[in-house]
Amino acid sequence: MLGIILASHGSLAEGVKEAGQMIFGQQSNLATCTLMPNEGPDDIRNKIESAIKSFDNQDQVLILADLYGGTPFNQSSALLAGKEDKWAIVAGLNLPMFIEALSSRMDPEMNAHDIAKHLVSETRQNIKAYPEALQKEESPKKEVSDKFAQGQVVGNGKIEYVLCRIDTRLLHGQVATSWTKTTKPNRIIVVSDEVAKDNLRKNMIIEAAPSGVRAHVVPISKIVEVDKDPRFGNTKAMLLFENPESLLKAVKAGLSVKHVNIGSIAHSLGKAVITNAVAMGKDDYEALAELSELGIEFDVRKVPSDSDQKFENIMKKAKNELY
Repeated sequence: MLGIILASHGSLAEGVKEAGQMIFGQQSNLATCTLMPNEGPDDIRNKIESAIKSFDNQDQVLILADLYGGTPFNQSSALLAGKEDKWAIVAGLNLPMFIEALSSRMDPEMNAHDIAKHLVSETRQNIKAYPEALQKEESPKKEVSDKFAQGQVVGNGKIEYVLCRIDTRLLHGQVATSWTKTTKPNRIIVVSDEVAKDNLRKNMIIEAAPSGVRAHVVPISKIVEVDKDPRFGNTKAMLLFENPESLLKAVKAGLSVKHVNIGSIAHSLGKAVITNAVAMGKDDYEALAELSELGIEFDVRKVPSDSDQKFENIMKKAKNELY
């Protein structure tokens, strides 16, 4: 795997690493190299050299430095000499850049140069202001119509569900980055009767969609209707449910999903803590048990790189805690 170094003045690199791993999970072939106030150029250079030696693959190295022309960047550049054909440096280190780099290196076809070029282009889009009126006006994007005549069959006439996930937070960083990069949907569909009625939450979810993916918020009845509509045959959809009860209601109404990822179920009064991301009340447990009886298969992971915590294990623990 390609090695990534985060190089910065002070502890910026450590903070970016910690935040990124909250979203992507623990990472191998990753190192931070920091230049502290009592250190000089040789110190940061030695740290970078040691980091590179720790990587499984020292032929492909990507260095994300904080400032162009700063000491971490300059010392990285000196080490790059003679390896310009395989190594790369990108300045302007920030969290979106790091997340995009982690996502990109999951593609075995992308090398350090490919990722560096991608980062320079892609991360510019993450600089945004709010309220939106503070942003420079851009030419309106041409909307691509996806409307088809009633009854028209597109593709094979069936939606492909690349991920169906239970997550109390719905669309957030881990979903918009690691899961989207892994499953490659062209639509993210939040299924919630409550959120569909809440214009503020609905708009926030739509705005949070990653570049190139459209987000929608629909009630349960609508996703069941869309599931049977042959006009959505070319759709690769990621479905997000807030809780097991909503998913059970959709499945019993006819939603044709077969596999479900349990990402997080938030703790609240009356729920037992089962894992660091999953808490269950009796309603959650009984809904999941019924879904399992209906033939739904589960995996329990916050991010794709996590190990599956095994559905049977969390259900056994939940039963012991709740009954």
